[in-house]
Amino acid sequence: MQTPLAYIAQRWTPSPRTLRRAALSALVMSVVIIVTGGAVRLTGSGLGCDTWPKCTDDSLFATPEQGLHGAIEFGNRMLTYVLSAAVGWTIVAARCVAPRRRGLSRLAWSQFWIVMGNAVLGGITVWAGLNPWTVAGHFLLATGLLTVTTLTWVRAGEGDAAPRPRVPRPVRRLSWAIVGVSALLIVLGTSVTGSGKHAGDSSDVPRMPWDWTAAAHVHAIAAWVVCGLAVAMWLAARVVDAPDDVRARARDLLLVVAAQGVIGYVQYFTGVPELLVGVHMLGSAVMWVAVVRLALSLRERQVVPAASAPAPSGEVLSPA
Repeated sequence: MQTPLAYIAQRWTPSPRTLRRAALSALVMSVVIIVTGGAVRLTGSGLGCDTWPKCTDDSLFATPEQGLHGAIEFGNRMLTYVLSAAVGWTIVAARCVAPRRRGLSRLAWSQFWIVMGNAVLGGITVWAGLNPWTVAGHFLLATGLLTVTTLTWVRAGEGDAAPRPRVPRPVRRLSWAIVGVSALLIVLGTSVTGSGKHAGDSSDVPRMPWDWTAAAHVHAIAAWVVCGLAVAMWLAARVVDAPDDVRARARDLLLVVAAQGVIGYVQYFTGVPELLVGVHMLGSAVMWVAVVRLALSLRERQVVPAASAPAPSGEVLSPA
């Protein structure tokens, strides 16, 4: 029996530009959902809808009695449908491209499962009264989605041949150090959020059991390490005469990390104002996209002729 996607694939073949646009739409919505999720917390609207999947026990939608907080939380939930539509478009485009690219389809479908999983985790977070550990998990899974959407977007513009390095091995290993420390930086950021201000609701929400200023200091140390590695990568790309796009990615990462550092210190010394925290969350998403793009730019994958193309697999990131 023919599946709906197979039926569509027989009648429509997306252009490379359409495929890239579909993948980019999922990436953009992944950033948007991170920022709007932060807005929910920063406006104290985390329990604006006090249950899940409904907004109240008696209503699927926000009610006038819930006021602005209910509208903000419900609006963020509705954006999940926009995100799902973008992911769905990516799945269809990846399945219908010719020749068929199974690895790209797997990446697109993994976006769907992450979105579904994070929706459930978001509901558990509401049921748990904004427990900081589930809030952190919710954010980290959203960052996982951002990773996959970025990877899908980059892979949509490549072929399926085996990856070939474009820079020497030490430079590639440096990029993986940046990936690892940046991931640690993001995790440490959730410890600052989970122990500090802006718990997500005006009620008595539990906090992680440590001083948030100490967590902020540890987070800052990791940020300085990322900054140092970004500088090293920027210099290394020039020393080895890396391709122009690799040098551009290294420059972009350095600029984003520097901006993030300035915003982080300003928000810390100004009492963590909501607007700056929101900008810092946006910067976190942009930085992570820059980190992933830089790592992927250090190798290339050519188009394999259709007649000899093996069944491609999902992207495997290797420091070798």
